[in-house]
Amino acid sequence: MSTLFTRIIDGEIPGRFVWREDDVVAFLTVGPLADGHTLVVPTEEVDRWTDASPEVLARVMYVAQKIGAVQIDVFGAARAGLIVAGYEINHLHVHVWPSNTMADFDFGSANQNPDPARLDANAEKLRQGLRKAGHAAHVPDA
Repeated sequence: MSTLFTRIIDGEIPGRFVWREDDVVAFLTVGPLADGHTLVVPTEEVDRWTDASPEVLARVMYVAQKIGAVQIDVFGAARAGLIVAGYEINHLHVHVWPSNTMADFDFGSANQNPDPARLDANAEKLRQGLRKAGHAAHVPDA
């Protein structure tokens, strides 16, 4: 059975994609810690990050780094937070979000009912920033 993320990647469930390539995608989470909180996910179903091939893990981290750098810029953050947790969905994913303090790392404070219009606006803001940063080839229209 496909994971929730595979169903999002395949278009069975809608997602707010900000990056798409053959091996890795990135889309906004529906439970954000901050505006622009993004999940970077390999298209291959890998349960634990420790099971990923070095190539897949390297590409996931490359994309996470590019997205994090743009998040700092477009959301005016001091840093980009990054966590690999892996308990929510059994499919490797990296959380990347704009962060200003260690308090921003508390998943207990995630917004479980975000405004869809705000998520859409944050996705577009991030897509525009990624295009401006030279990554247009990987940024979908919406």
